[in-house]
Amino acid sequence: MVEGGIPYPMASDKNGKIGSLYGVYDENAGVNVRGRFIIDPDGVIQAMEILTPPVGRNFVETIRQIQAYQLVRETKGKEATPAGWKPGKDTLKIGPDIVGKVWKVWKVDSAF
Repeated sequence: MVEGGIPYPMASDKNGKIGSLYGVYDENAGVNVRGRFIIDPDGVIQAMEILTPPVGRNFVETIRQIQAYQLVRETKGKEATPAGWKPGKDTLKIGPDIVGKVWKVWKVDSAF
């Protein structure tokens, strides 16, 4: 699927032990439901998405979210990324000056 192999570790969970811990193991079917978890370097789950098999995931959105979490971490929470944020786009500077004014600086690029 990826030239040179998958660039991150993958694990098998044939007995559902990991899936049970994350709440995605379907005991009746004996399988894990598709789950995506973004876990920060401190081991904290920052985001999760659970989808049933008929609906595919959006890999590009996953990468965008990882980049957003990395930026927030790098700025030590002083910046936030609005919906649809992409690297290089404006962020929200966290502080009392933005309270009640987010709509003035938050310009969402329409995806529709």
